[in-house]
Amino acid sequence: MAPKRKPAEPPRDPEGIFRGVSAFFVPHGVQSRRLEVWKQKLVQMGGRLEKKDADAKGARINHVLAADAKALLRELGADWLHRFTGSVVSFDWLEECLKSGERLPEHKFAINYEEEFKPKKAAGAGGTSVSNPSKRSKISSQDPENRKGTGGQGVKEEVPTREHRDASTHAHHGSGVEKGPGQFAHSQTSSGDTKDTVGSLDVEEASSGEPTTYAPPDLNRNITEIFGKLINIYRAMGDDRRSFSYYKAIPVIEKLPFKIESGDQVKNLPAIGKSLKDHINEIATTGKLSKLEHFENDEKVRAVSLFGEVWGVGPATALKLYDKGHRTLDDLRKDDSLTYAQRTGLKFFDDIRQRIPRHEVSEMEKLLQEVGKDILPGVTIVCGGSYRRGKSSCGDMDIVITHDDGKSHVGFLPKFVQRLKDINFLREDLIFSINSIEGTDSGVDTYFGLCTYPGRELRHRIDLKVYPRNRYASGLLAWTGNDVLNRRLRILAESKGYVLDDTGLYLATQSSGGKRAGRSEAIVNCHEEKDVFDTLGFPYLEPHERNL
Repeated sequence: MAPKRKPAEPPRDPEGIFRGVSAFFVPHGVQSRRLEVWKQKLVQMGGRLEKKDADAKGARINHVLAADAKALLRELGADWLHRFTGSVVSFDWLEECLKSGERLPEHKFAINYEEEFKPKKAAGAGGTSVSNPSKRSKISSQDPENRKGTGGQGVKEEVPTREHRDASTHAHHGSGVEKGPGQFAHSQTSSGDTKDTVGSLDVEEASSGEPTTYAPPDLNRNITEIFGKLINIYRAMGDDRRSFSYYKAIPVIEKLPFKIESGDQVKNLPAIGKSLKDHINEIATTGKLSKLEHFENDEKVRAVSLFGEVWGVGPATALKLYDKGHRTLDDLRKDDSLTYAQRTGLKFFDDIRQRIPRHEVSEMEKLLQEVGKDILPGVTIVCGGSYRRGKSSCGDMDIVITHDDGKSHVGFLPKFVQRLKDINFLREDLIFSINSIEGTDSGVDTYFGLCTYPGRELRHRIDLKVYPRNRYASGLLAWTGNDVLNRRLRILAESKGYVLDDTGLYLATQSSGGKRAGRSEAIVNCHEEKDVFDTLGFPYLEPHERNL
C-alpha cells in the first residue's frame, strides 16, 4: 500500500497582507499548535519569521507578537523592549487580520508593557522619571556661567544647553531635538589618588566615520513641531520639568510608523501621559493647540521666549530684559548691558537658528581632522551630537578631541583655534577656557564659538572640547547624547553610588548622615563608552540607537 502523501502546502504569496512584516513570536501563554498555525499563515501571506537573536539587537525584527505583557517581558526583558523601535502587538492582531483578510491598524492591538516596568523605575533602574531636573542637560561638570569673554574680561553667560538650541531648531524646521555630554577613566591607587589609564584607541571610537543614519518615519511632524515650540517656551520661562516632558515625547512620536488621527492611538506609549495625549488629540483633530495659541498671544511669554533663543541669554536674563521694557530683538540691540557673547549671539541670531545639512557637517569634520593632525599627529577629533547619532541635520557641531598618549593634548586647543582662524573657519569667540596646562577643572579645555562652511558667510555654532585620554570616553558619551539617555545614566549612577558627568564616573562621597554628598576623587576606569554602560549595568547602545 502506497504511503499517504502529505497535503501540499499552500504557495507563499509575497504580495500578501503581511508583506514587509518580519516577526518574532513570543512562545509563552499560547498553545504550541495554534502558534505554529499562525506562523505558517504569516509566512504564506508574505511575512517572515525571525529569531529573537537573529542579530545582536533585533534590528531585522519589525514586529513582536505576544499573548500579553507578562509573556513579553518573560521572553525579551525590559532592556530589549526599550531599545526596540518596531510594533509590539497581541496575537489578536494576527487573528483579526486573518479573519478580515486585510492588514488592520496595529495601534488597537498594542501591548502596554510599560506598566510592568514601573516598579523598576521607582527603584532607580534608569527610568525617565526625573524630579527637579538639572537645567544643564549635558551632565557636565563645568559651569559655563563664569568664563572669560573674547575681550579678556570676566563674563557671566547663561549658556543654553544643547536641548535648548535643538528644541529651537525643531520648532522652526521640524527636524528633531538632540542632546548630550559626559566622560571618565582613572583607577584608584593605594594612596587614594587616581592613575591615568592609557591605551590604544579602537578604530571605531577614534573616528565617527559615517555613523548609521537615524531616519525615523516622522509622519507626525504637525505634532512634533508644536511640541518643539512648547519646549522653547517652557525653557525660556525656566520650567525645565514641563520642557523635558515634551522633549521626551518627540522621539517616541517621530518613530511611529503611522499617522496619528486620535489621541487613543498613543495612550499606551511611553512618555505620553494623559495631558500630552489630550494635546496630541487636539492637534490631530483640529490642526492646532489652544495652549500654544494662548502662549503666542501672551506678550510676556512671547518676548521672553524670543530673548531666550539668543545665545547666552537664559531664563533669568530674559525676564530681566522683559522687565526693563524690551519686547523685540531691536530693543535688545540698544541695551548696553549685554555681554560680548550675548551681542554676538544677537548679531547672528538668524544664522545660528539654521540647521546644518549632514553632508556639510561631515565635510567640516574632515577639515577639522586634517588641520588637527597637521598640528598634532595622532590627535583624535570626532563630531558628536546629533551627527554621531545619525540625524540628517544638526543644530550645531560638538567636537570631542583627545590624544592617545595621554599628554600631547595639553596646550593643543590654543594652537588649533588659531590655525582655524587663520583659514577663516572660526570667526567669533564665545567662550575660551584652558585648563590642561594648569591641570584645573579635570584638565578639560573648552572653546565655544561660531564657524563658517568654506566659501560661505553663514555662521554656525561650534563647540570644541579637549579631554585627557583617560576622560575621553565619558566626554564622547555625554556630547553624543541624547539628553534622555544622559539623564537616565546619571540617575542610574546615583542609585548605584556613583556620580557621572562629562569628566568621569566617580565614586560618590558620603556625608556624616550617610547620605551621598558629592563626587570623590576616585574615578572608575572607563576607557571606552561601553565601559560606562557595563559599569552601570545599562545595555550598550550604538550611537544611532541613542535617539531615545
